This record gives sequence, C-alpha cells and structure tokens, in this order.
Amino acid sequence: MSLIVLLPALALALVAGWTDWRSRRIPNWLTVPGFVVGIFLNLLASGWPGFKTSILGAGLGLLVLFPFVMLRSLGAGDWKLAGALGAFVGPEAMLSLLVGSVFMAGVMALALVIYKRRFRQTLRNIGHMLASLLTFRMPSAEVSLDNPESLKVPYGVALALTALIFGVARGWRK
Repeated sequence: MSLIVLLPALALALVAGWTDWRSRRIPNWLTVPGFVVGIFLNLLASGWPGFKTSILGAGLGLLVLFPFVMLRSLGAGDWKLAGALGAFVGPEAMLSLLVGSVFMAGVMALALVIYKRRFRQTLRNIGHMLASLLTFRMPSAEVSLDNPESLKVPYGVALALTALIFGVARGWRK
C-alpha cells in the first residue's frame, strides 16, 4: 500500500475517531467522500486492480458489520466508516482492521464497565444479545443503542485507533 493511499486513510480515521469521541456521531460528509476518495486514489495508484481492491475492501467492511447495524448494536456512521476505510486499504488490511478494532473496542468496553461498576448488568445484557442471535430475533430495546441508559463504546474511536496502529506499523516497515 502506497503512502498516497495510506496517509489519507489515516487522516479519515483520525477525523472520524475525533468526531465520534466528541459527538458520538460520524457524519456522512466525512464517510461518503472518504469512500469515493479511497476508490479514486487506489485507481490512480494501481489502475483497475486498485479499483477492484478498493471495492472488495469496502464491501468486506460493510458486509461484516451489517448484521450489527441491523441488531442496533452498531451505528450506521461506524458502518460507513468501515466501508470508507476498506475503500482505502483493501480486503486484506480491512480484515486486520476489523479484527483489531474488535479487540480495541473490547478493551475500551471493559474499562468503561469497570469504571461505571456495571459488570453484572453487562453480563446479563450479553446473555440477552446472544439469545437474540441464536433465536434470530431482535434484542429488546434495553440492550440496543436506543436505550439511553446503556453504556456505549464509540466504535469509530476503536477503528481509528486500530487504523493508526496499523498505519504506523506499515510505515515503520518501509
């Protein structure tokens, strides 16, 4: 991956992470142009193979996170950010970003649960969500993003931190 693609991807991730941290939203004015720019830069850097890589990366990010958006456990802005980052980095790197961001979000969630002293309630909610997944039913409103009392980890921040670590590691190797 060339720096002409990696640096704007990192800029997108950092702005999105900052925005998500401050307002708990990732706006379309950031993700939609990011998607287009990612495709354009890969097309510019690698021609049609770069275009294909871009589309596959965006598709992977969107496809993997779509069920969580439907279950209301992930916001649409986070979902669109994953698609935009996938357009920059391609499917292989996107898979690494997704796996890494799940671990990052887990660490953030654990810290938040401990800080707020809500460990038992969190375990109950996880049980409800797993039961919903296994029975193919929507979870109750108390365990979705719709509940104002639920603890929420800004996934965009986790994805941005993971992208930053990924970018530094990639840049360090060159």
